[in-house]
Amino acid sequence: MGQHSGMETPPRYPLIFNPKARSQRGRRALRFLAEKAAHFELFATNHEDEARELAARFAAAGAPVVIAAGGDGSLNAVVRGLAGSNTALAILPTGTMNVFARELGIPFDNLARAFEVIERGFVREIDLFEANKVPFVQMAGVGFDAKVIERTTWESKKALGPLAYLLAAVKVLGEHPPQMEVLCADGRRETGVVVLAGNGTLYGGPFKFFRKADNQDSMLDVLVYKAAGYRLVLDLLRGLAAGGIDLVSSASYLQTADFVVRADCEVPVEVDGELLGRFREVHFAEAASRLRVIAPEVPLSSGCGVTFKNLFNWTRRAPAPLASRTP
Repeated sequence: MGQHSGMETPPRYPLIFNPKARSQRGRRALRFLAEKAAHFELFATNHEDEARELAARFAAAGAPVVIAAGGDGSLNAVVRGLAGSNTALAILPTGTMNVFARELGIPFDNLARAFEVIERGFVREIDLFEANKVPFVQMAGVGFDAKVIERTTWESKKALGPLAYLLAAVKVLGEHPPQMEVLCADGRRETGVVVLAGNGTLYGGPFKFFRKADNQDSMLDVLVYKAAGYRLVLDLLRGLAAGGIDLVSSASYLQTADFVVRADCEVPVEVDGELLGRFREVHFAEAASRLRVIAPEVPLSSGCGVTFKNLFNWTRRAPAPLASRTP
C-alpha cells in the first residue's frame, strides 16, 4: 500500500463545453470554469457532432461521469453520446432556458451550487426517449415550436436572447399550419396542427405544460392542439392560468410509450430545443436503456417569474442569457 500524503486530490471530471460564449452569462461561465479548472478536464467543442463524439468516447472508456456545460441543445448532444452507457450525465447549466436542469431541480442560476450537486454525486435514472431514433430527455415538438426554432437565427439569439423566439413566433403564427395525425401503439388516434411531447413536466422554462408527466414512468405525455394561429396562443395562456395546458377545449392530452405523428407535408421537428429536421412521419418510442443523471436528492422548485424576467432582461450592449444511488 502506498503512502498517503494527507491531501486528497479532487476528481477531475471530463467537461464538454462550447468556448464561443459571447454574452455576459457566457463570459461568467468561462470565468467559473477557469476558477475551478483543477476539478475539470476541459474539452472545447465547435459543433454538436463533436460534443456527441467526445461523450461517446468517454462512455466507451468507462468514465463514471461526464459534465455538459451549456443549454438544453448542448446537453442533448452529450446525451446522444452517452445513450446506452453507464456513464452519468452531470450538468452545469449555462444556457438560455435550461429546462432540463430546472426539471431535475439543479440550480440553474448559480454555477457554484450546481457544481455542489455534482460533487454530492446522487444519481437518478430517468427515461430516455427517441424521435426517429434520435434520443431526447426533456421535450420534443412537431410543427409550430419547431418552426419557431427553425426561423430563429443564431445572430438574433445572441442579440435578443429569448425574445428572439417570440419575434419568430409572431411571424409563424400567421402561416397556414400542417394537418397531423397522432397514432398510438394501442390504437388511439388524434388529429391536430401542433404536437408537443414531454418526458418531464416543464416546457419553455418553468412552465408546466405536462402536469401529469414523470420522467421515471416509461411514458411520454403528449399534447395535441386543434387550433393554430393566435387562437393557439390564447388557449396556451388560458391553460397556464387554469393550471393545465390540457384543460382547454382545443387540446388533447395523451400518455403513451410509443406513437407516430404523420403530417400532410414535411414539417420541422425539434428535440430538447434543437432542430432535428423536416419529416412527414415521426416515430416516438422509449430508448433501449435509461439515462443516469446526477441530480439533487431533493429538487429545488422554480417559479414562472424567472422566465418572464429573462424574456425582458436586456442590457445596453449584450443580453444576459447564453446560447451513486438509484432511488
